[in-house]
Amino acid sequence: MRRIYTMGTEPWRRLGHLREQNVPKTAPQFLYRLFRHILPLARAELRKWTEQAEAIPNRSLREQALASLRHKRFHADGGSVYAAVRLPHAPRLTRLIVAIQTISDYLDNLCDRCGSYDEADFTQLHHAMRDAVRPENPVRDYYAARGALDDGGYLAALVRTCQTTLETFPGYPMVRDRVEWLVERYCELQTIKHIHPNARRDRLMVWSEPYQKQFPEIFWWEFAAATGSTLGMFALFLAATRPLTVGDAEQLFHMYFPWICGLHILLDYLIDLEEDFREGDFNFVACYPTASAAKERIAHFARMSAERSKSAVDGVRIHRDVVHGLLGMYLSDEKVGRQHLVRPHRRLVWKFGPNAWMYYGACVLYRFVR
Repeated sequence: MRRIYTMGTEPWRRLGHLREQNVPKTAPQFLYRLFRHILPLARAELRKWTEQAEAIPNRSLREQALASLRHKRFHADGGSVYAAVRLPHAPRLTRLIVAIQTISDYLDNLCDRCGSYDEADFTQLHHAMRDAVRPENPVRDYYAARGALDDGGYLAALVRTCQTTLETFPGYPMVRDRVEWLVERYCELQTIKHIHPNARRDRLMVWSEPYQKQFPEIFWWEFAAATGSTLGMFALFLAATRPLTVGDAEQLFHMYFPWICGLHILLDYLIDLEEDFREGDFNFVACYPTASAAKERIAHFARMSAERSKSAVDGVRIHRDVVHGLLGMYLSDEKVGRQHLVRPHRRLVWKFGPNAWMYYGACVLYRFVR
């Protein structure tokens, strides 16, 4: 019989007695909580979805679902850091973040490895992300453009998990508009990103143009990069675990978009710079006219992210920790040391002080134990 993870089973039960206001005050406290409590929760959720993926009848869908869970699980682990803020909410928040990140990674695999550039197909698949944040929406045939494919209810179960969990968040109505905006831009980006390589750059430029007036301080490729991050969604999910105002949600949105979201994806593309060049893949960092321009702009995103994170409406330090964690996670990657144009970016970690150094070390440890 398949094991079912619920609020009443381990490791959930031991978190229930903790007080709402018991939030980590220092980086070491946050890291202890992350490794001690949150990562086991995330791994339990990932095991659950792996068991369901193994039962997918269609061989191709099963392979892509399992590959995304196996090779991209650090995305779900990383997103789950937001659950470390308030442990009584950690089970629900981890369940939601792992589910929606699993949808994202699975759809990315399906688009990357389908052998076609069918924009209608990519749009239909990504309705799963849109429905996931709209609790009233019925699930639909997300594979409609691919024919009669049977995933055994895997993708629908992921969507319903997100929907039913969001319904329990008292502040979700206040953040919903901004969550939907982020999800819509994310889905649009993913659709354009997977069309024919020769058309991607021009389509991205046209798509991003209407947003230039709203975000005049960034280039079009920086806007596009920022839309590829799920961190803004996760931060709003965390805020929604408690009542808040629309104004609070707006402030949090503008903290993350474009700065923290942009830093996230620019670093992600930075470490793949030479690989993408060899493979002929589009890379946002390669859009900068020179390597020094890329270095300065990424540093600018890091500085702006750190500055904005100080004004968090909820007063918790998670947003500062996320900035330091992004620098630590990506710049500790072994691919950085192999690229002479990328290696100098590691100095950013040292410029951000002891907490950034600590997260750099924690990320090295994470790679060793994961």
